Amino acid sequence: MAKTDVTLQLERDIYAATNKMGVFGCFEVTIGWYGEQRVDYMTYDTKGVFRCYEIKVSKSDYKSNAHNTFVGHYNYYVMTRELYDQVVSEIPAHVGVYVFGSCMKRARKQELGVGEEILKNSLIRSLSRDVGKLLKSNNPDYVNRMNRLINNERREKENYREKYFNLLRESRN
Repeated sequence: MAKTDVTLQLERDIYAATNKMGVFGCFEVTIGWYGEQRVDYMTYDTKGVFRCYEIKVSKSDYKSNAHNTFVGHYNYYVMTRELYDQVVSEIPAHVGVYVFGSCMKRARKQELGVGEEILKNSLIRSLSRDVGKLLKSNNPDYVNRMNRLINNERREKENYREKYFNLLRESRN
């Protein structure tokens, strides 16, 4: 089934929020060799901390029987603001929340839901799968080119933002 535009946006936002030096992330990580559990997005950092993120786009999605694979040290929902407002009172105390890339609620540290070695192996397999997809696309330079364009757009956005605030300050004087 194709992902919705909202799901794709939430994926981009959580990736941007967690893409830092020393943090390694992957989407759709299957837990275990023949696992039935799948984490929508998982990160592992150089301090040995696993974070699991479940992406929810609607109240029915949030309440569905689809398993929330919260097996990390820290576990989060990733959702829209509208959904967060609807379910905020139902979110377990230990689960954090990201709304379009901003942390609205911090997660509390938990014991791992499965063994550390299983999580590492699962993450490595999923990362390898993604690299294989990229190489099979026959155009790995495309991704690099798109990343450069995105970075250029971000810089331009920041320049315009700075100009806007400078003009705003000047108009107040």
